Amino acid sequence: MLYGAMKVTIGGPLKVAFRPWVEGLENIPAEGPAILASNHLSFSDSFFLPAVLDRKVTFIAKAEYFTTPGVKGRLTAAFFKGVGQLPVDRSGARGAGEAAIKSGIDVLERGELFGIYPEGTRSPDGRLYRGKPGGLARVALATGAPVIPVAMIDTEKIQPPGKVMPKLMRPGIRIGEPLDFSRYQGMEHDRFVLRAVTDEVMYEIMKLSGQEYVDIYATAAKRQIAEAAKAEREQARKKKEQPE
Repeated sequence: MLYGAMKVTIGGPLKVAFRPWVEGLENIPAEGPAILASNHLSFSDSFFLPAVLDRKVTFIAKAEYFTTPGVKGRLTAAFFKGVGQLPVDRSGARGAGEAAIKSGIDVLERGELFGIYPEGTRSPDGRLYRGKPGGLARVALATGAPVIPVAMIDTEKIQPPGKVMPKLMRPGIRIGEPLDFSRYQGMEHDRFVLRAVTDEVMYEIMKLSGQEYVDIYATAAKRQIAEAAKAEREQARKKKEQPE
């Protein structure tokens, strides 16, 4: 009931205001479990994808979305709880990973849709980064659920970093055909199989999104960007301190 109410109060106005276009809705099964594996460009991805689907989709979300203080934090927590998103504490990497996998398996065993971002975090620059094999592939092989690749288009342009007001524009969503990995079932602890499954999914997302692919993890790219910005600031400071 709460999910339906949130669809009406948030999803409806979202679709009216931004008019997202969608291709491939026929690839979402009318019933039964499936994994939606999407690229991740913006915080709004978790709003737009559920808004255009008739079925409920459950994503795992970092625990900070449920515990951030202030009005914005309370509204964010209410939204994620309302649409049935599952908080995962990332403070312990291994424990968080196992909790995410168990949560995904539980959702699929109920015959529902489970959404996951294989990159593990938002893209820092709009490019597509290497998928992390631990979550997506293990859940897919443990459950036998089909993996449906999804490409979010232009969602990062709606509210770029530093912008308070979102830009009214039409983002897009492309939904690919289901991928069957039953040939690997029972091999969810083989790291080479996990890598192969993840890479196949990322390749399909790349074809759908048209993004440039970068064969490093997005978390590593973010560290590189932060270190470069820090070095640039330090260089500017030293230059400013030099006597004329």
